[in-house]
Amino acid sequence: MNAPHPAKVAGIDSTVPSPAHTVAPAAADASSATGSPTADAEAVTDPSSAPGALLQDRLAGCVSDLTTLHELTERLVRTGTLADGLQELLHAGAALVGARRGLVVLEPADGLGPDTTVGLGLARSDLGHIETVPRSSLPYGRILDGLPVDEDGVAEPDLLAEKTLDPRHREVAARLGYAASYALPLRAEGTGRLGAAVWLYDEPAEPGERRRHLAGLYVRYAAQHLTRLLEVERTRAAMATMAEELLPSRLPRVPGVQLAARHRTGPRGGGDWYDALPLPDAALGLAVGSVTGSGPSAVAAMGRLRASLRAYAVMEGEDPVAVLSDLELLLRLTEPARSATALFGYCEPALRRITLAGAGHSPPLLIGERRTEFVETSVSAPLGMLACWEAPSVELEAEPGETVLLYTDGLLHRTGDPADRAFARLHAAAAGVPRAARRDPDAVVEHVLRTVLPGAKAEADSDEDVVLLAVRFE
Repeated sequence: MNAPHPAKVAGIDSTVPSPAHTVAPAAADASSATGSPTADAEAVTDPSSAPGALLQDRLAGCVSDLTTLHELTERLVRTGTLADGLQELLHAGAALVGARRGLVVLEPADGLGPDTTVGLGLARSDLGHIETVPRSSLPYGRILDGLPVDEDGVAEPDLLAEKTLDPRHREVAARLGYAASYALPLRAEGTGRLGAAVWLYDEPAEPGERRRHLAGLYVRYAAQHLTRLLEVERTRAAMATMAEELLPSRLPRVPGVQLAARHRTGPRGGGDWYDALPLPDAALGLAVGSVTGSGPSAVAAMGRLRASLRAYAVMEGEDPVAVLSDLELLLRLTEPARSATALFGYCEPALRRITLAGAGHSPPLLIGERRTEFVETSVSAPLGMLACWEAPSVELEAEPGETVLLYTDGLLHRTGDPADRAFARLHAAAAGVPRAARRDPDAVVEHVLRTVLPGAKAEADSDEDVVLLAVRFE
């Protein structure tokens, strides 16, 4: 007979196979490894056990293993977010070690986070039960606490048979229906510990040497990829935090109007902003704008431009053209390689009137019971594009209960439609705001955002920032 070898696992699909290695077969393999006279006689008399056949068999197994690892790592590198990467790690690892369920605990050693636990085949309540077990009695807890563990992982082949098992661990294992586990550390070269992954078996089981070897190779590669995704995740979070900190922490309360805003930024950070600033004589300064570019430099430029506009609004807010003219001069002198669009409005709530000036910006949208229309503003170039910017202002008078919606071009660009179709989609979304929702500007901006950008477009990663600012007159 040919020398036995584990079944080939090339072409593993996303369906996780049922556990293949249990304690009983492992014991049988061990007993046969000692060799019996009958088995030895068969090996001698069987011509297929020649060295060439054995070598060919082993080579076939190696090719199968390499093919499997190639397929799984190819799937892993196609993940672009940390959450997707962790899920792919769990699925692939479960296939390699022959388990059905598992969890990965992300806890970077540098303490910078994010700390999270992701499960495979486990609900949030199941993960909550596992977290009630003393950490020191869990295999991933020993890994995360830096206790010495075997290089090929921590195997617990028969949990319920262990007399020293923590009582709470025994209770949780019985409740969730797992009887064995296998854990591997997540470590990346140069960055240290990332976390630990654990796979759970429904019955007493332990992966064999070959499966451990394959899982170890895969997890070491996965740790490097997860390290890159972790850095991307941290960068995104830092950029989003920095952009949000440069925008108003809360909108002012001014008699006669209600305000609401939405801001969505891309993973690299963008230069879109909005502002609502109380001014003398019970007036209100309203602004939306966008700085060219993306990344830290665009976010920083946005912060400088917004701060400057606030200063000009306090000094001469009743003249929006003067405000944007001063802003254009500042931009041209201090950042000649950058341009920006902006819309500034001097709002007088008692009169339900807004005086608007725009620089290359999309027109506001007036939403009311009897009309939904774009406000006609003068066509002008963005700030920084001309030697001297100036354009006439326009006045808008609203009826009680009407809402003026200011927005940035990112809302239109994210649709992926040509400009005329994007404007038509925005108009249709505004006209379709339910009558009951028109009384709440927060409901108005939410409806418009979700209708113009359906599905996950509003939250998906994009190079285009989105800003909406709604002003409802009482």
